[in-house]
Amino acid sequence: MSAAHQAIRTAGPKLAVTALEATGDTSYSACGIPYWVAGDVSSADALVARTAEQHRKAGIDLRLGATATGIDRQARTVTYRDAAGEQVLGYDELVIATGASAVVPDWAVDPRTGQRYAGVAPVKTLTDGAAWLDLLAGLPGGGGRVVIAGGGYIGVEMAEAARRRGHTVTVITRNRVMSSMDPDLSARIEKGMHEAGVRVLTGLPVVRLDVADGRVRGAYTADGELHPADLVVLALGVTPNTAYLDLAELPSGPSGALRPEPDGSLADGIWAAGDCCETRHRLTGTWTYLPLGTHANKQGRIVGTNLVTPGALRFGGVLGTAITRFAVDTTYLEIARTGLSEHEAAAAGIEVTSLVTEGSTASGYMSEADPITVKLLAAPSDRRLMGAQIVGGRGAGKRVDAVATALWHGATVDDLAWSDLSYAPPFATAWEIVQVAARRLADRL
Repeated sequence: MSAAHQAIRTAGPKLAVTALEATGDTSYSACGIPYWVAGDVSSADALVARTAEQHRKAGIDLRLGATATGIDRQARTVTYRDAAGEQVLGYDELVIATGASAVVPDWAVDPRTGQRYAGVAPVKTLTDGAAWLDLLAGLPGGGGRVVIAGGGYIGVEMAEAARRRGHTVTVITRNRVMSSMDPDLSARIEKGMHEAGVRVLTGLPVVRLDVADGRVRGAYTADGELHPADLVVLALGVTPNTAYLDLAELPSGPSGALRPEPDGSLADGIWAAGDCCETRHRLTGTWTYLPLGTHANKQGRIVGTNLVTPGALRFGGVLGTAITRFAVDTTYLEIARTGLSEHEAAAAGIEVTSLVTEGSTASGYMSEADPITVKLLAAPSDRRLMGAQIVGGRGAGKRVDAVATALWHGATVDDLAWSDLSYAPPFATAWEIVQVAARRLADRL
């Protein structure tokens, strides 16, 4: 919808835009769903940025419940299915922005019915969010047992939501909690979750479920241990919605995601944007699959502009900048990262030097002061920043944006150490913690 609105804004009423949406919802914050489940957001409506009526009022022919099933590049047509059956729609220019769907493993599905077992669900759509509110509300008053399969962003956020609602929570992950971060920072997150009463099991994926009468009763890990569960959250990532396309005819990667050019073009008359796409990593130059709403919105705007004025905008790549939190009772952790981890740098053949620095989010004599840990990575060959990871209390997480901006512009650790950043006792120390970290890493280099 970002592409659709930008195209109309750029071209005016001479452009006829039709949007096909498989579900009944448009333009909502999927990232806000765990906070709706936790009780921080009042309703699904609060997560909706634009309703279907608002899209139509802007001049977009929005068709809900319309699932694309194929494209004919020679005839320039899209085949889709809706309540009336199969339809064919012609186009001059086609934008593929079909996003991604939650990974649902075979062990979560009843082979007799092809449906997920009762009590097992992902957290991706507004329908999922509403289902989780009902599922959690249906647990015993004294608290139920929730197993979360996956330790990434959604896994951590749903662990917070379930604990805050008084339930017993076990997080089971095949790697580590927040495995996009290095082990030394990931360990700090796991420690905080343990302190908040969450059991964390790492290196042990869920391999099958214990089921009675079609409803989940527990989850088995690879070591054969059964973990009792009234509910199981599927937080195992997403997969691009490209199965309806002939990927042999379109640029695509091993993830099944499309590989558009920086201007969003994919093939003659075809464009692509969002979670169905891979993007170039700004530091390594390699293709990577990082489905995030921030990228999707930018890419949509670029495609919408270039549809009308070709070559006007280009997508500059990604750094993997991301942030979340885990907040239960007295435990409060902000978690953020940007650039490369040590593992990612090694995989890209980039030598890095790293350093972990402990500090405070505010001057120590202020009540706002919370602990913060900053890990910086840099290339010893030219001292360029390569990445940052932050775990800490209130005010810790958004500090990653200063580092992300430095990374975006190819800054060195020295550039960051001597930058003019803000200071007042409630907000920072006189030497801002990310600058202390940069200065110490510069000294080590």
